[in-house]
Amino acid sequence: MRISSSLIFQTGLNTINAQQSDLMHLYQQIGSGQRMVTAADDPLAAAQAINLSQAQSQNLRYADNRSVATRNLATEEDALNTLTLLLQDVRTRLVQAGNGTLSDSDRQSLADVLKNARNTALGIANTTDGNGQYLFSGSQGSQPAFGDDGVYHGDGMQRLIQADATRQIAGGDVGSDIFQRMQPGTLAYTSAATGNGAGDNQGTAVLGAPYIADRADNPDARYSFEVTFTSATDYTVAVQDMSTTPASPVPPPPGSPFTLAPGATELDLGYGTKVRVSGTAAPGDTFEVAPLKTQNANMFAVFDDLVAALNAPSQGDESATAQLRNVLNTSMQQFASAYDNVLTVRSSVGARMNELEALDNSGAQRNLGFRQALSGLEDLDYYEATTQLSLRKIALEGAGLAFQTIQSLSLFNLGR
Repeated sequence: MRISSSLIFQTGLNTINAQQSDLMHLYQQIGSGQRMVTAADDPLAAAQAINLSQAQSQNLRYADNRSVATRNLATEEDALNTLTLLLQDVRTRLVQAGNGTLSDSDRQSLADVLKNARNTALGIANTTDGNGQYLFSGSQGSQPAFGDDGVYHGDGMQRLIQADATRQIAGGDVGSDIFQRMQPGTLAYTSAATGNGAGDNQGTAVLGAPYIADRADNPDARYSFEVTFTSATDYTVAVQDMSTTPASPVPPPPGSPFTLAPGATELDLGYGTKVRVSGTAAPGDTFEVAPLKTQNANMFAVFDDLVAALNAPSQGDESATAQLRNVLNTSMQQFASAYDNVLTVRSSVGARMNELEALDNSGAQRNLGFRQALSGLEDLDYYEATTQLSLRKIALEGAGLAFQTIQSLSLFNLGR
């Protein structure tokens, strides 16, 4: 086999180039700290690294989402804490308003205080988050949750945040669930004077807090009662089943019409339900005793009715005083349930914040696992690389010396 001089030169050059390429590859690995400069270095590891990088990026995106949710929930918690303190003060003011020694001017001053409390509650209802979105407007974050008239302008859709691959968490609550709802699951009742068709009640009867005396007859607080006095001691009761839509009338309770015994302090409404009463009713006076869960729970409407009642003169008028006390009792019952409802929502907020913290901890653990797995696939072993670098340098030098040796050969030199 004859080997030409050009083949010898080309072979030597190719060998040197190959050694230089290997040496350059090692330089790139050491300079970048990456074992895989290109996917061709380890195709399987490169594919695994891409999958791990995508999973790590998604995990970090979930962490950012959880941070947003935590910030929004913390803002809501601050707002609800302020609302809780406000409602505590309002309930104290209602007890003060029931003081029989207050004059009309005193009650008007108290009405101004409660009007300011209403405006404060409205400001809380229109709290914004860090991005200027109204916190309690549902998905309608660009507009205030409540208008000055206390009407809700948002919707019932909670803004869900993807906190993990399989978990969505509400980053807030809708205003109707806070400011227009009584405590979920409540079996409490409320009483109210409803007038006799020609105006307010004319008597001095005041209804207190209703209660279910026999759960067997009314286990889920489904019945609503309308009490109509035909005389100072005689009254009839009309009953409706509020669990149907629309509400359906049910037969009058056994014993109806009823007669209030001398010295009695409770009205028997039938179906295991009773209500405390004081004062003397006038013929035609009517009252409603209804489950709180079926009542208009708009907190701002309750404020408005209360302020209007306190501003109405009642000093020296027993009938007007009784009307005021009925409004106060109704408001106390409604605010008590609204207060419990706010506490329920706050409990839900706290539970979600705890869950986000737990998801953050597990997400941090996953991220650490991703980093370790990627490090095993991508990071360079510097000890091995530096050893290979020395070896490649020697190989390159050897290739150069071999090329020089072969280059100096000729037929004349071989003949000597």
